[in-house]
Parts: sequence; C-alpha cells; structure tokens
Amino acid sequence: YKRQDLYTRYQELKKRLEQQGLFEEEHKMKIPMMPRVIGVLTSQTGSVIRDIINVSTRRNPNVYIRLLPVPVQGEGAAEKIAAGIEFMNEKKLADVIILARGGGSLEDLWPFNEEIVAKAIYNSELPIISAVGHETDFTIADFVADLRAPTPSAAAELAVPNIADVELKLNTYQNRFRQ
Repeated sequence: YKRQDLYTRYQELKKRLEQQGLFEEEHKMKIPMMPRVIGVLTSQTGSVIRDIINVSTRRNPNVYIRLLPVPVQGEGAAEKIAAGIEFMNEKKLADVIILARGGGSLEDLWPFNEEIVAKAIYNSELPIISAVGHETDFTIADFVADLRAPTPSAAAELAVPNIADVELKLNTYQNRFRQ
C-alpha cells in the first residue's frame, strides 16, 4: 500500500467505526484504582517493555506485570494483537491491559489501525490503555481504548498508582479519623 492509500483507509475506517459507536465515551471502562496485575501486549524486545516495567515497579514494587509478547508491526501482526487481547480476557490474566509500541511510520503502526484490533479492544471486558507510537500519533486503537496514553511510560503511570501517595493519603485519613 502507498502511504496515501493507507491514510485514506485510515480515515474511512475511523469514520465507519465512529458511526458504529466504537469510540463512544459511555462504552469506556474505568481503569482500576489498585490493579494487582498489569497485562502488557507488546514486543518482548525493545525499550517499551523495559520502560513499562521500570515505571510500574518504581511506583508500586508489588504490582505484577504479565507480558504477552505480540508482533507490533508487519504482516499478521493485527490478528496476533487481537488474539492476544481475546486470550487475556478469556483467561482473565490481568486487571488492566496496556497495549503498547514505540513510535514509527504510518506503515509501522498500521496493525493498530486494523478493524480486527479495534473490535477486540471494544469487546474486551478488561480495561485497555492504548500507548501506541509517539504523542503526536493517533491510531484507531487509541480512539477505541478506554484510555489513551501519549507514551508507554505514561501508560504505566496511569495504570499503576504511586504506592507512596496512597500510603500518605491513608495516613491523612487515619489522622483525621483519630481526631
């Protein structure tokens, strides 16, 4: 596909899915406040998974990260991403899913603009945070997901509460209660 054809296909799919109600705000789920297990769908190599692990465990060392490696570009990637989302749901493998990949060209990010991925995200019973590409990249996955993060690190911050903040809040409540 030429770049222009991809862009046209992107616009057409975006319009069609929007009309079908896949981007509707009322369909979006809340991200759990204290998730124990973060499911991550991304490539097993590369900085994305390392960033997510670093940020998550720094914020809460007790959080468990379950990586389901999927190809994030190329032929057949969209089907494998969709299957990964379905598998995580079927087996209830996480409290929240982060769907992530680093930046890239429109061609590289294309699997996240496929209808099969959009439908898998929409049908997911587990909340999904989409962190695909750079801040300026918007994929169809971003529009369907329950929450969009500008970067994979930001997705980890949105998914994992800072345990120090939680403890501080609890102490404040305890003191108030005592008074």
